[in-house]
Amino acid sequence: MSAISSLSACSDSENEFSTAVLKTLSDSPKSIPCRFLYDSMGSELFERITQLEEYYLTRTEIALLNSISKEIADRVGAGVALVEFGSGSSTKTTILIDYLKDLAAYVPIEISPAAVKEATTKLKHAYPWLKIIPVHADFSQDIELGGELSTIPKLGFFPGSTIGNFDKDQAVDFLKRAGKILGPGSKMLVGADLDKNEDVLLRAYDDAKGVTAEFILNILQRINRELGANFDSSKFAYEAIYNPVLSRVEMYIVSLRKQTVSICGKQISFQTGERIHVENSHKYSIESFKSIASTAGWRTTEYWVDDNNLFSMHLLQNHQ
Repeated sequence: MSAISSLSACSDSENEFSTAVLKTLSDSPKSIPCRFLYDSMGSELFERITQLEEYYLTRTEIALLNSISKEIADRVGAGVALVEFGSGSSTKTTILIDYLKDLAAYVPIEISPAAVKEATTKLKHAYPWLKIIPVHADFSQDIELGGELSTIPKLGFFPGSTIGNFDKDQAVDFLKRAGKILGPGSKMLVGADLDKNEDVLLRAYDDAKGVTAEFILNILQRINRELGANFDSSKFAYEAIYNPVLSRVEMYIVSLRKQTVSICGKQISFQTGERIHVENSHKYSIESFKSIASTAGWRTTEYWVDDNNLFSMHLLQNHQ
């Protein structure tokens, strides 16, 4: 991004990135919303993370989906519209599409127009018969699926343990909103990572090759590029810790020295050892996830766990 574009982003009161970054880095404690990790470089780095030996989540979920999708299809029934919240590349979606009977439509809800376009093009090529109705929207906001979708039964899909990025109240709010979007009588399939040995978790979120560190620290370079800031990444480090009280992995950027950074002309000071909270990944027991789903108006009709008790998938029924 050019200096002129950076200045424009800083002066634009409607620019969500600049507004959020300036606010959350001025707070105490400091933070950066995790949704901003996924610029083009961040998305590329996250794809590399999913291929790492330590990062069990993606391959475990894919294997589990492959083993249970026929059963899911039998339980869901024919003629549903598959609605995916935060579709991304839609890689896991193809597993369900291969098994769901007489699929009425695929509805990817994605905030990134480029991601929606890429996923739609790929799926149209693989499934020329499939009706795809992309929705460019933030699924954390209210969305109306009207028109022809209003009368079609729906199966929501929220894989990847993305729900773990929310705290308990946020997870309940998301599931409530999803229930309203999908409508009465709808079903939803949610992936949730299980709580487990601390060493396994920390290896998954702080790999030996340092790809996760590069992914998290890339947010500083994004702020430099888009907001004309002057972060020196060599003066910051990545840290992941496991919080056993809250059953979550917490990810931070840590200032290695006392320093001041300029963002949009505003001076942000850091003390030595001061943390920027970037992301959480909550881990669940089967019962704790059932409780959250129930609070949000969903009943768990079935759940599945892989053979190594690493990951779970939950089929929910909407009772809102």
